[in-house]
Amino acid sequence: MNIRTIKLATLATISAVALTGCVTDPETGKKRISNAAIGGIGGALGGYLLGDLIGGKNSRTEEIVGAGIGAVAGAGVGYYMDEQEKKLRQRTAGTGIDVERQGDQLVLNMPGDVTFDYNSALVKSQFRSALDNVASTLAEYPSTYIDVYGHTDSTGSDSYNQGLSERRASSVADYLGGRGIQRARMATMGYGESQLKCSPERGEADYQCNRRVEIRIAPVTQADVNAAR
Repeated sequence: MNIRTIKLATLATISAVALTGCVTDPETGKKRISNAAIGGIGGALGGYLLGDLIGGKNSRTEEIVGAGIGAVAGAGVGYYMDEQEKKLRQRTAGTGIDVERQGDQLVLNMPGDVTFDYNSALVKSQFRSALDNVASTLAEYPSTYIDVYGHTDSTGSDSYNQGLSERRASSVADYLGGRGIQRARMATMGYGESQLKCSPERGEADYQCNRRVEIRIAPVTQADVNAAR
């Protein structure tokens, strides 16, 4: 199945979920998409975020342990991620960064309109202060894996966009690394134009929306360390 076929199938899934998932809000009387439907849409658009860590958890854990980074004990994982989420929300308020909670993991959705220019993997200067705040928070909570996902709009060939998305992910990881985040914690992957967030692309705002990076933050648990030994 090629990338464009995947995109069409994804759009069909989203449409079906939206049409069948509407409920009436008891307070406003307005129609909205139910939580279950939103979950279905999230799965269609971002199922890759719910899978294993880039490179596999065992391999990544070995690198992290080798770098002297500790783990979080089982009962403390939720609190550890709660506190990290709270600080990320406070420090990125007003920047356009969306902090999403997925179980014990966090996903940072970087705003495409201020992250990258067209055909560029260079982080825009006006977005660097926001990344500085992300980096300072990640440094305070070192017992986490950090996956960086790069994306493009649909302009250009699939092969070119794949390479561009990889460069975008690496650019953000390099920036974080330059702000003191250990390389052992980070891995990158590019998805080209296969995971369009704004589709169909009808104007510049949609293209900007898809020129983005997402960061997944997952806790390093004691169970992870035990499994990697």
